[in-house]
Formats: sequence, structure tokens, C-alpha cells
Amino acid sequence: MDSVVNALTTAFLILGVFFMLTGAIGLLRFPDFYTRLHATGKCDTLGEVLILLGCMIYTAYHGMPFVVFKLLCIIIFFFIANPTGTHAIVRAAYKTGVKPWRVGDERR
Repeated sequence: MDSVVNALTTAFLILGVFFMLTGAIGLLRFPDFYTRLHATGKCDTLGEVLILLGCMIYTAYHGMPFVVFKLLCIIIFFFIANPTGTHAIVRAAYKTGVKPWRVGDERR
């Protein structure tokens, strides 16, 4: 049973790091503010949640239920706060006049 828990924990951690890395690459590669924020907003939320799920599995197996509850509360907070923050930033950028990238625009 111990090896199954370690394998699941490792799988969730690796998937989380993969999505965090994908978001960082999207931040560097995409052409404008809106697409960059889309990549980081989606990938960071999923990456953080997967990493925390891996931590939850590990701590649940080792008999720390209150830590599991705290991690669950953090996951719920991330699912609420990250999309809300991303939406607020995009809305503020749109209202201040940040123009979206169009096909044919030169690379910035």
C-alpha cells in the first residue's frame, strides 16, 4: 500500500509541475497580454491544485486529517481566487485600453 500512495503522490506532483511549467512557457511564448494571462491563469490553477492533491494523499496516508482539511480549504480558495483575480486583471487591462493581439501584428 505504501508504494501505491507514493506512486499516486509522485504522479500528482509531476502533473502539477508539468502544468506550472506549461503556464510559464505560455507566459514567455504568447504574443500579447490577454493570451499570456490566459495561459498562466489556467495552468497555474490546475498545477497548484494537482500539487496540493498530491500533498493531501501523502498526508492522509500518514494520518494527519487536520492537515488534509487545511489543504482542501486551500484548494477551494485557489479555485475561487485564481479565476476571479485573473478576470479582474483582464477587465482592468481592457478598460485601460490594452489592445489585444491581431493576426498580422508584428511580434512584440
